Amino acid sequence: MRKKSKGEVNFLDFIPVICESQQYKEDEEGHIVVCIERKSIYDRIARAIRKRTPKYSYFTLDDHGSFVWRQIDGVRSVYEIGKLVREEFGEDAEPLYERLSKFIQILWMNEFIQYR
Repeated sequence: MRKKSKGEVNFLDFIPVICESQQYKEDEEGHIVVCIERKSIYDRIARAIRKRTPKYSYFTLDDHGSFVWRQIDGVRSVYEIGKLVREEFGEDAEPLYERLSKFIQILWMNEFIQYR
């Protein structure tokens, strides 16, 4: 294993935190449902033209995604969350860090989380 050079970062050391403005809830089955307000100019134009266009979109996370979401506490690193995922799901989580990294990056790109 090589040493990190000065200024090099490791994604597994990142500490994700759910954005304070992010709305979410838990459904009857224990899955996390993330609420997205559709507020871009394009969304407003679409709502003005088509009255049935929703102001909010809802995304229900699966078992793995809901578990990861609950582990994002602003204290645990991506690596630590991965260890908890492995304990919870075992072989079903593999390839663990590839999947986890991609999922966390998607959450970040959609502004559901930020990094500490």
